[in-house]
Order: sequence, then C-alpha cells, then structure tokens
Amino acid sequence: MNPRLCLRRHLRERGLDGVTLLVLPAIACILGLFVYPFLYGLVLSFHPKSGGWLANYTKFFSEPFLYTTIGITLWIAIPATLLNVVLSVPVALRVRKMHSQRLLTTILVIPITLGTVMVAEGLLTYLGPRGWLNRTLEFFALIDDPIQLTHNYWGVMLSLVITGFPFTFLLTLSYVTGIDPSLEQAGAMLGARERERFFRILLPLLAPGLAITLALAFVQAFTVFPSAILLGEPAGPTRVISIVAYQAAFEQYDYSLASAIAMLMAGVQVVIIVALLAARTLVFRGPASTGKG
Repeated sequence: MNPRLCLRRHLRERGLDGVTLLVLPAIACILGLFVYPFLYGLVLSFHPKSGGWLANYTKFFSEPFLYTTIGITLWIAIPATLLNVVLSVPVALRVRKMHSQRLLTTILVIPITLGTVMVAEGLLTYLGPRGWLNRTLEFFALIDDPIQLTHNYWGVMLSLVITGFPFTFLLTLSYVTGIDPSLEQAGAMLGARERERFFRILLPLLAPGLAITLALAFVQAFTVFPSAILLGEPAGPTRVISIVAYQAAFEQYDYSLASAIAMLMAGVQVVIIVALLAARTLVFRGPASTGKG
C-alpha cells in the first residue's frame, strides 16, 4: 500500500485530516501575536534595570503613587461595567420584541465605529465648561456656574459607558434572543407576573451569558487609557494603571518595569474573570444556552 495513503489514514484516525490542518494559520497567529509577546513580557518583568529579579514588583508595591492605581482603575472599571450590563438587559429585552430590531441595533452600536478618541473629543465639545450642555442650561437660567463633567472621574465614566454599552448590548441581545419565548409564555399562563417571570425564568437562564458579558466588559473597561487622559485627570483621580505602564515604557524607558505593570494588569483581570465565572454557578447550574427548540 502507498505509504502516503497509510500516513493520511493514520492521521485521519487521530482527527488530523486536511480540514483540521486549516486551523494551523490561526494557531500560528495566536502564538505569534499573543502568546509570544505575553511570555516575552513576563520574562522581561523579572529582569529589572537594577536589583533582584523581583525588584520591579517590589518597587510597584512599595510606592503608593504606583500601587494605588490598581484601586483607582477598579473604582472606574467596575461601576462602568455594572452600569453597562444592567442597562443592556432591559434594552435587549425590549428590542427583541420590536419589528425594527435591525435598525435599532444599528443605531445603538454606532459608538463602536467612532472609537474612544473621537468619543472623548465629542464629550469635550458637548460637556465641557463652554460646551453645548452648559450653554443650554445657562441660557435657560438653570445653573449659575458650569457643571464640571470633564477632566474628572465622571468624564471617564461617561466615556466608558458610551463606548462600552454597545458591546455589552450586542452580547446580551444574543443571549436574550436565544431563550425560547414559550418558557416565558408558560410562566404567564401559570399566573406569574412580569417581575416574577424575569427573576425566576429569564435571569437564571441569562446568568451564564451575563457572567461572560461582565467579564469581557470588565476587561475592556479596565484597560482604559485615552479616556483617562483626555477626559480625566491623569495626574490625580483618574491616574489609572495603564497610564503608569505607558509612563514607565515611553517616558522613563524602563521596559522591564512596564512589563511588570502589564503582568499585574493581566493578573487583576484574571482574578476578576475567574471570580465571575465561578460565581455564575451560584445562580444557575444548567447549560450555558437554552436554544429555541
């Protein structure tokens, strides 16, 4: 028998046919663009400019100006994430019942196409001290002094909500539309009110999907950078950890310290994600999706 045919049959029996080999380019991209940079940064973080192999991490946790950025970033990212997910649930439940679902979805996801920098510039124009909002309120004599909504905590928060809501909405809508409507109709026939149907039927079925949505939305919010600089106060209340990493790499040219900060960012995100995925089992232990039939 032809040795090549024997080799093909042997590989096919082990699940390595021609179709399976098509994933090799994708694996190569993941290894080259994600795995290798991560491992390189991890190794680089243990080679500081001076001191022992843990000098970068010791320096970070010994200087309040550095380690407090973790709490500042969490104080911004967690409320923005929760607000986006909480808002996305009722909107998704409402949109799925509308006939013009595609049009409304397109309108709601427009901020994704704008980018964080353009959204920040727009918020500066609308919400700045001489922006349209303050001018309108002053014109109607509703305020005496401009409302400070930029260059502080609230400016960054608004930017994260505007740019993050479309992302969480699309994910939530995909989970909501995957729930069989007959389940909710059966609850209504048995006398369950709308509030009871939501908390006893929809929410338990949405819990696995919402946990994943929370995790992804948190990662997006935790890595905030342009908004914290353009709309916040990067030397004060909105000095997030990504700013510290940027300054270490491109102002101090200490790439080893910057890598250590990036590893700490990744560590915090992993801890939050693991906690979210573990907590979802407390609400629902069934399959991740229900399907419609």
